[in-house]
Amino acid sequence: MAQATREYGEWPLKRLMTEVVGSGHKSADDMSREQAREAFQRILDDEPDHTTLGAFWLANRWKRNTPEELGAYVDVMHEESVVTAEPDADPVDCGANYDGKGRSAIFGVAAGLVAAAAGTPVVVHSGDRVPTQKQDAYKHVLDELGVSTELDPQESADMVDEVGFGYYYQPAFNPGIDALFDRRDNMGVRTFVNTVETLANPAGASVHLGSFYHLPFAKKMVRTLNNATSSTVERALFFQGMEGYDDVRPGETVVAEWPVEGDESDDEDIADFEIRTGEFGMDVTSEDLQVEDVAGDSATITEAVLTGERTGDFADAVALNAALRIYAREDADSIEDGLEQARAVIGDGSAAAKLDALREF
Repeated sequence: MAQATREYGEWPLKRLMTEVVGSGHKSADDMSREQAREAFQRILDDEPDHTTLGAFWLANRWKRNTPEELGAYVDVMHEESVVTAEPDADPVDCGANYDGKGRSAIFGVAAGLVAAAAGTPVVVHSGDRVPTQKQDAYKHVLDELGVSTELDPQESADMVDEVGFGYYYQPAFNPGIDALFDRRDNMGVRTFVNTVETLANPAGASVHLGSFYHLPFAKKMVRTLNNATSSTVERALFFQGMEGYDDVRPGETVVAEWPVEGDESDDEDIADFEIRTGEFGMDVTSEDLQVEDVAGDSATITEAVLTGERTGDFADAVALNAALRIYAREDADSIEDGLEQARAVIGDGSAAAKLDALREF
């Protein structure tokens, strides 16, 4: 609902369209931080005409948002929508694309539980059939496993501390973004909201793990975190994910790591390196990891891998994704070390025990 008592600045979305962002992808200007902040405040208050809002979202898509604009959006989201509930643990924040996957298995639940069994707490967050794809995400795999998902933020924080793995549900911790569902659905294309919601970080974690389609986008995400004064993230690991999700893509995969260690580095220095997943035991193609029922099959695979009943392609993928989470939090000196830890806790039953604890929560 629009807040009638809100005092805005001088930049309604229609004026921003006319004078700043709306002239086309080659001639449009970027917004200042103050203009971007005001724009997103108006959007969260449902103040703009819906036609104008759609035009504004499209204009931002054409011109491409700067890290300063995205950082302003993240700050407004945190100030006016996100309910943060920090666990005692400092988990790895996994912000997968909320609109989900439609072809390949989701490994994040299994990988998160394996990492938790190895001593690396993990947080995941998602909504429910988020536009534009409205496909399967973390919630739907957890639902298939019989895990409670529609939790309030403090319950999610308690889950992290009790199990080592926690799920935060977008309508509960980010209601302002959830309220935009219909408007986003009617757009038919992704908007900048799809980007900033992955940075909600409801657990206040200092480590973020995310995915990207190409390296320049990973660098933009790091610079967005640097431009968001509300961000608690001090370290981030991004990799090329399957279907844009936070499941590592088989083959030759680029990883971006921030910050860079060393005396000469600055806050925006990013190290990028390539891993060949076959060298880490994940010697498969993306087609090998496809499933028919993403949520249901992913839940079945999760349980079978954690209990040791399934080895091979899917087990290798789970172990490598767990290793990246362990390495992201610097609980392993290398991905190889993280992989060794992951396989050990699958082998000794610790990972399966984490799944039992998650179901009992």
